Order: sequence, then structure tokens, then C-alpha cells
Amino acid sequence: MKIMKSLFIFTLGVMLGMGVAFTGYKLHKSHIDFAQKAHHLKDHVAIALNRAFGSKVRAAKMEHVAAPAAYFPPGSPWTQDISHAPLDPQSSEIIKWLADEGGWGNNNKMHIDFSLRVLQADATTPNVRFQGPGPGSVDSDQLSTIPLPRGGGLEGQTDYKCQGGDCHLIVVDRSHSKLYEAYQANYTDNVLTASFIAVWDLNRLYPPSGRGDQCTSADAAGFPIASLLFDADEIATGSINHAIRFTLPNQRIRAHVFVHPATHAGAPRGPVPAPPIGARFRLKASYDVSQLMPEAQVVARAMQKYGMFLADGGNITLTAQNDADTKAKYADLDFDSHSLYSLKVTDFEVVDLGTPIHLTYNCVRNP
Repeated sequence: MKIMKSLFIFTLGVMLGMGVAFTGYKLHKSHIDFAQKAHHLKDHVAIALNRAFGSKVRAAKMEHVAAPAAYFPPGSPWTQDISHAPLDPQSSEIIKWLADEGGWGNNNKMHIDFSLRVLQADATTPNVRFQGPGPGSVDSDQLSTIPLPRGGGLEGQTDYKCQGGDCHLIVVDRSHSKLYEAYQANYTDNVLTASFIAVWDLNRLYPPSGRGDQCTSADAAGFPIASLLFDADEIATGSINHAIRFTLPNQRIRAHVFVHPATHAGAPRGPVPAPPIGARFRLKASYDVSQLMPEAQVVARAMQKYGMFLADGGNITLTAQNDADTKAKYADLDFDSHSLYSLKVTDFEVVDLGTPIHLTYNCVRNP
């Protein structure tokens, strides 16, 4: 195997040298940027090497890794196969408008944020006193205690002290079939506070209106955040079996409306051609995922089968779960915030939106 690998690398090296020489000659004549072309060729060689030898190395590192169980029963929109779902009649117009406006945020790069943690609680996890908004806040659930795993942390933090930002707290307690998602959480003096909390029943198949139309959650769209986060363990197993959360800058999201399964919208400011909160994008079946690195292919295939939901306003397109709470680690998988930079808005299409619902903020909770 070592001899074969050495021979393969030597052959690729010769090919690379010939390719660079040939490219240099062409560039000399056409005045094209030589450094850029050489870097592009280097990327293709790296991908070829990775495909040839990388999978077995990664497999050795990822022994005994298992993908997390689904958060909700079969039939939920988060695990619905939409690979053959009809397109929205305005799909081409929406995609063209978005591309003309600059595409994704972050200079039109599909960047990935890894700051959200999903903490695991069980019957032995201590409960702490919780203080949230009062009964007048219809959107927020009312509870007096919450399980708080030891050694956990808020979004972007290594502990439960909010140092600014959204400070999301996500705790899943499968022993009691509950998912807790809080916004602007902070733990001090043995009391956890938050400006909002949603408690989801993991045994419930929620209707299209979720917790209630016009009702928010810890996400602007009213979604359960955890069910749309992909993680390192899923990538390690080679399969993500659910839709993915994504955001766009507020000025590129249609104002004053949302579509199910969203039940709310934050502060979008875009015109009618913009996609509304709740829109489901799908990576085109014609997109050749093999041009991506193997780990990125796992995410891309999920985007083709399950799509991704527009959940909030923001400049970082995708949200993945932090690997502090998973067995697999992104660094071992050669997966980082830039791994999907090559995916453009024009590589996607919009699944049928259904009927847009006017935003009133008049939350009516479902029983």
C-alpha cells in the first residue's frame, strides 16, 4: 500500500509539474494570472489524493461514532425527503434576484458558524431555578426549573455566563422527551435567566403552524433550532438525515410575511422577489457533489435530499453544532467554516412555498 501510494503521489507530482509548465506557457501568452491557476490545479490534486487515500484514514479515527437520533417523530418537515418536491413557480425569479443582490452574506461565501452547542441532559441532570419573561409573553413558555448539564456552555461561550450576543442555550433531555431552547440566557447566583424560552415535546408531530402561528421561538422563524443543526458525528458517519438551517441578510429576506413551517419572522426588509422566512432551498440534483471534499459532500447530499430552511437574518449562511459535545471533531474530519465556499445561490432552487402568511406578531399558541 505504501509503495502504491508513493507511486501514485509521484505520478501526480509529475502530472502537476507538466500541468504547471503547460499552464505557465499558456499564461505567458494570454496574460492570465498564473498563481491563481496553479492554486486551482493544486486544489484538484489535493482532492484526488484525499479521495484515493483519505477515507481509510478518517474511518480509523471515527470508530464507534453514531449519528444522533431524530428529534421528532417521522412525518415532521425537518426529516421530509423533498428531492422530488415541486418547485415554486417563482423559484427562478427568487434565485436570480438573490444572486443579483449579492447572494449569501459574508461576501457571497457560504460560511459556516460552529458556535451553537446542543447539551445532553438525562434523569440525573440537576435542575436549576429558571426565571424567564412573565405570563404576558405568550410566545415564551412558562417554567420554574430547567435541567442544566454540568460543564456545558451557551452559544459562543465555554460556560453559562452571557458575554454578549444571542447567548442561545439548547438542552435536549431525551429521558423526558423535551427540547429546551432559550434566547439571551445567563446563569448567575444559581438562577438561569433568559428573555425567551421554548420547550418542545419530542414525541409530538407538530402541525404546519408549529407552536402557533405568529409565535416565535429561540429562532426568528419559530423553528426548533436543534433539529436543523448538522454535527461532526453525522459527517463522520457519512449521512445527514434532516434539513439544514440557513440565514440571509435581512435586506435579502421578504418583509412582512412568512411561510409554513415557519410561524414568525424577525426583521426582514427585502422586496417581494426576495425569499420569505420559512423558504426551503434545495441544492440542484444536477450539481456534481463529487467536486467537493468528501466531508463537504455529506452536507451537500443532505441539501439535495432534505433541503435547507431560511430561519433567520444573518451574514453567516449555515449553522452547525459545536463539536464540544460530539465524539467526532471537525479538525479530524478536515471540515471547517470554508468547506462549502464553492456553493453559490445559483446552485439552488426554491421548493414550493405555499401561501405566504402576513406577519402580525399576534401569537396564538396551539393547544
